[in-house]
Amino acid sequence: MRLTVFWDRMNQQFGERYAESVAKDYVMADLGGRTIEQALADGEPAKRVWQAVVATFDVPSTLQ
Repeated sequence: MRLTVFWDRMNQQFGERYAESVAKDYVMADLGGRTIEQALADGEPAKRVWQAVVATFDVPSTLQ
């Protein structure tokens, strides 16, 4: 998954402003206690980060 697809899905799920906030502020157990921003900065693949988002939030099947 490319980062552009990842951010498109984040924006669809949360809305543009809230997606940024979730990525910056929400610490996720599935990402080893990191935020989305930290995981991506550490080189975690966007697909793996999106899988963590899906596991953590109520993401509709159309975005999974």
